[in-house]
Amino acid sequence: MPFRHRFRRSLPFLPPLPPLHSAYPVLDVSAVIPRTAPPAEVLRAALDALERGERVVVATVIARQGSAPCTPGQKLALFQAGAAIGTVGGGAVEKAVLRAMADALAAAAPPPRVDTFRLGPSLGMCCGGSAEILIEPLSPDLAVLVVGAGHVGVYLAPLLASLGFGVTLCDAREVAADPARLPRPPGGAEASPRLRLLQAEHDDPEVRASLPADLGRAAALVMTHDHQLDQAVIEWALGVGFGFVGGVGSRAKAARTRARLEAKGASAADITRVRMPLGVDVGARSPAEIGVAIAAELVSWRAGLNGSRRGARASGHGEIEKEEDA
Repeated sequence: MPFRHRFRRSLPFLPPLPPLHSAYPVLDVSAVIPRTAPPAEVLRAALDALERGERVVVATVIARQGSAPCTPGQKLALFQAGAAIGTVGGGAVEKAVLRAMADALAAAAPPPRVDTFRLGPSLGMCCGGSAEILIEPLSPDLAVLVVGAGHVGVYLAPLLASLGFGVTLCDAREVAADPARLPRPPGGAEASPRLRLLQAEHDDPEVRASLPADLGRAAALVMTHDHQLDQAVIEWALGVGFGFVGGVGSRAKAARTRARLEAKGASAADITRVRMPLGVDVGARSPAEIGVAIAAELVSWRAGLNGSRRGARASGHGEIEKEEDA
């Protein structure tokens, strides 16, 4: 049976999801002694943490006035496990900077900021100078698991990767998981390093290994070739704690999905947060257009988590009646 989507414009409004996490525990940095390292090594360590899916805060001395041990260009990184590397001058000023970094690491969506530290009585110092230090919180790419490398999945996954998400696309079918099915980047560019294509079931160890430990800030998007498999994957995604769970399907399919979740004892909160129909209503019809609609909803969700959304709304993109997606 050929691939076909049926689109209707009348659909219920789905309110945007609130951020799952509002804050993290504040680290006690009173006993932290950073490991000495030059700025380049500090940056490498920060990038390694981001690639592991961990948050990190980097402090950089950008200016110094008067007598102060801080040197412009010095860097210090604080990791969510409590370790630190680098220096911004040592002593009391470094302790004060570490406290500011710990506060930034604990906030839900802190912006970068420049703090001025005056090396006087308030820090128990008599240098008399001051230093301006950039406190820069860094978060890893939000992870997205796309389950199903059908017509929509192979367009959506590279698009999400190009938008800065860390994407894993999985499908247990050998033919579906063929990298040749992915759209070629323009100009013969290399495939995005943010995209992994795996021939695997959604709950296989290699899929879980590609995702961060904190699934509360990760999304699971379900669009397999089989409706019963869709249902099973949605139930699994809710059970393991994905912060965003969405599925491709019609309004009727969405109602059946929620009814089955209710019959299996899923909580009302979990049932409500299943995003189906998935995607912003842009009049999408083709697989590529539907991929754009879904990507738009993910961008809106990310903006909400980062505190940068300004009146954006996420809603289903219309009724998608999946006849066959592979």
